[in-house]
Order: sequence, then structure tokens, then C-alpha cells
Amino acid sequence: MRLRAIIALPLLIACLALPGRASAVGDPGVAALQVALRGHGVYAGTIDGVVGPQTRAAVMRFQRRRGLLVDGIAGRHTRHVLGRLGRPTLGHRALRTGAVGWDVASLQFLLGWHGFPCGTVDGGFGSHTRAAVMRFQRWARLRVDGVAGPATVSRLRGPPPRSPLTFVRPLRAPLGDRFGPRGNSFHPGIDFPAPSGRHVYAGRSGRVLHAGWNNGGYGLLVVLVHTSGVRSMYAHLSSIAVRPGQRVRTGSLLGRVGSTGFATGPHLHFELRLRGAAVNPLPALR
Repeated sequence: MRLRAIIALPLLIACLALPGRASAVGDPGVAALQVALRGHGVYAGTIDGVVGPQTRAAVMRFQRRRGLLVDGIAGRHTRHVLGRLGRPTLGHRALRTGAVGWDVASLQFLLGWHGFPCGTVDGGFGSHTRAAVMRFQRWARLRVDGVAGPATVSRLRGPPPRSPLTFVRPLRAPLGDRFGPRGNSFHPGIDFPAPSGRHVYAGRSGRVLHAGWNNGGYGLLVVLVHTSGVRSMYAHLSSIAVRPGQRVRTGSLLGRVGSTGFATGPHLHFELRLRGAAVNPLPALR
């Protein structure tokens, strides 16, 4: 284990030294660095796991404040001075309630990308993180104990789930916020900014599971059940045109755009779930 850590460290440092070098879902180690920098008040950007100018500048700002070599590289000394949020790397210990560290932030970041956001990505393993771990374990058919051990971490290192079904766009509107990190939290769907009252259509044939108010921030919400364990969600509506149990076809009118629930302006929040896991809708849209 120690040898593996020694080998991995230069690779991580090299990644952090090259802005823009990150996967489509971001690097959980870089996300953990951003969380640590945010915790020290030198980074205010999005926890996105992407090494960009803002992250590099934050590293240099932290190094300058702490009297370290100012090279913009989060090496061993910089991580040590970051304190509890600077270590250990994910996989070196089982994570459970009360844990704090770089590995917890990495875990929270991966949970979001796998469809089980835990609220704030902050490096602290609290009740929301434990609940997200348990939901993921249940989804992945692992032992549901709320502890992120080797089996859970191994599954989270794999690719995020994707919808096996395709959908049409639920309305004609530009794309707003996308699926992925937003600030120090995670956005589990995509937004379509549009004027209030614009028609919202079913992205695929299915059965109406829910048509009404949602207390979780979605406001007026329609949920459709499709095949293959997929559900589609249409949130923040101003009005609803269907009822629970109704069968709808692709393109059927579901309701109208609004700003109900936790919305700062009129838009449609469109979300896809695969057996309960939020998946990126964009690859599924025709």
C-alpha cells in the first residue's frame, strides 16, 4: 500500500501542475484539493475536479501565505500544511461517520457523479454522506452499512451509470446549467431556461408516476416511469396537464414552464434516474 502511494503521488502532482488536464467527470483528487483550499479560504470556485487557472492561483496563494515554495504544485509539503483536509488519499482507510479528510472529499465528489449527491462537498463525513453511501451501496448491490470500504470505493472508481434509453428534448429552449458540480454541491439534472408558460413535453413514452407538488425543492413536478428502470423528471412547472397513472406518448403535453420550488427564475429542470441514480441526461437526448 505504501509503495502504491509513493508511485501515485508524483502522478497526482504532475496532474495538478498541468492546467486543463482532467477527465470529463473531473479528477476526485483535484476536487479534494479544491475542497481543502476552500476550507483555508483561498479558493471560491466550483468543486469540479478540473485543474484550471483559478485552482492553480489558489494553490500559489496558499503557499505564499504559509511561507512555502510558490510553484502552484500541491506536493507533499503543501498537502501536509493543508492539515486534515490534505490527507489521506482515497482508499487508504475505510470511511465512516466522523471522518474528515482529502479522501472524504474525493468520496463525496464521486458519489455525486454516480448519481447520489450528498449535499455539500466539504470533506466531512456526516449524516448526508452516510445516507448517500448507503443509497449507492443498495444501488450497486453491495453490503449496505454506510461505510465506504474497499468494495464501495472500487465501484465508485468505475464509470458513472448512463441511461440505456434515449429521449427527445422536452421543450425548445437553450441549455442552461448542466449535470455536474455547481459551487460546492452537485446538480443532478440539466436546466432549460424558458419563459413561464412554455409547453413542456414528454421526452419518451411512459406512465405518470407523480404529478403534483414536491416538498424536496422541485416544486410542481411530473415523474414518468419508462422501461429498463428509467424515470424522467420535469420540475419547477407552473401548471400540470397530466394525472398519476396516465399513459403518455413521446411529445405529449405534461405541463408548462414555471419557477415553483427552489428556483430562482423560470426554467425546466429535467432529470433522469436509473434505478434511483441520477444520470447525465445529455448523452441520452436525441
